[in-house]
Amino acid sequence: MQSALTGKKVTLFAVFVSCVFLVGCSSAPDEDALPIESQETAINQSNTPYGSVEDTGGEVTVPEQPIQVGTDVYDPFESFNRAMWAVNYDYLDPYLVRPVSLAYVNYTPDPVRLGIRNFLANLDEPFSAVNNAVMGNGATALDHFNRFWINSTVGLLGFIDIASAAGIEKREKKEFGDAIGHYGVATGPYIMIPAYGPIVLREGADLVDGLYPPISFLNFWAKFGKWALEGMEKRALVVPQEATLEQSPDPYSLTRDVYIQRQNYKAEIDTEQVNEAEEAYIDDYLEGFE
Repeated sequence: MQSALTGKKVTLFAVFVSCVFLVGCSSAPDEDALPIESQETAINQSNTPYGSVEDTGGEVTVPEQPIQVGTDVYDPFESFNRAMWAVNYDYLDPYLVRPVSLAYVNYTPDPVRLGIRNFLANLDEPFSAVNNAVMGNGATALDHFNRFWINSTVGLLGFIDIASAAGIEKREKKEFGDAIGHYGVATGPYIMIPAYGPIVLREGADLVDGLYPPISFLNFWAKFGKWALEGMEKRALVVPQEATLEQSPDPYSLTRDVYIQRQNYKAEIDTEQVNEAEEAYIDDYLEGFE
């Protein structure tokens, strides 16, 4: 079932692979909980490092009988995808991506991380403004535009989030693939890329976003660094959700289904029927995640 997780700004577990190239070689979901976009301007000030969930005892609550997350997916390369999932999930993540990500978030000073996250997020504001305008979200597009010029000037190139302090809400970025998906373009085949993570064919359209400044001014290595730093932050965010994935009878299918639902949520694709129990399970799985 393709359901719109309205108001939930989440990123998926599968993004854990997205930071692996930083060290020489995989990535993953979101309004009552702090949205992931808000987390880009509010670093957790707790003394508890990532990797140990102090206030919950490290426990993640899952239904006694796990709900099967149903969604319409096109997975023509499932055999290959499952093999690549095993490589990413069983080897690259536990031995490389996870420890590198946790080392980064635990040992980099919070003010430095906050500045980096603000700066990188500010680079996405222009194409998000354009894509929201294409989708008909005029007010949201204006928010992205105002955030960009305010933070780029008064906020010292985006290192300081002045716009949020001024009351301009941080919005989830919209990519061109989301815009065309909003008008009916299907996600296309689901593919698990070795040493990277999941993608769908529609995401190839996101290359258009690289044509807008300031992203267009970045060379390959600058874009690579942005991708890697954001990937490490996202991987660290899903540490509390690891038990949910491990206890799933089919982690591959769960990740795939939630990933597809995430793509449809970003594209603001409405569905006629919503399974409330399933929605609650997905929300719990994705809480705290992009």
